Amino acid sequence: MKGLLSTLVCIVGLAGLCGCAGYHLGPVNRQVAGARSIQVIPIANDTIEPRLSEPVTHSLRRRLQQDGTYRLATRDDGDVILRGSIKEFRRSELSFQPRDIVTIRDYQVTIVASITAVDRLSGRVLLERDVSGRTTLRVGDDLASAERQAIPLLAEDLARNVTTLLVEGSW
Repeated sequence: MKGLLSTLVCIVGLAGLCGCAGYHLGPVNRQVAGARSIQVIPIANDTIEPRLSEPVTHSLRRRLQQDGTYRLATRDDGDVILRGSIKEFRRSELSFQPRDIVTIRDYQVTIVASITAVDRLSGRVLLERDVSGRTTLRVGDDLASAERQAIPLLAEDLARNVTTLLVEGSW
């Protein structure tokens, strides 16, 4: 009985170790956390929707700082320069009122930004692509106020996607 129990414990222990073989702590792009800094230039808004630039820039800075792979540079001293411009802001109907097929109940709001990350010293482009963020918006009595409340969520989703591309990039 003791031999069977100790064999079972060894098998379970080995299975537990093998299950975590692909995981490691720290950044996944073989960098030391905080070794490089990143400067986020305020994101330009090229859409007709007002007040998008500030929440997107703020969310990008906060998300990069929380991730910890890069140190956030607040002046002109970042190793990586991140620039971008918001190219699209669109609302798509998602669902309608149950008894009224004309009145929209939910929208999917999408924001698309063109993002470029450049190494300051070498000038090499590390990331250059369009990145999107989206959220669902429930329309109440006032579409404008509901949209205003959804913009921080939209900016946060965009920032999460940009940070993932930067941090897990294979450049």
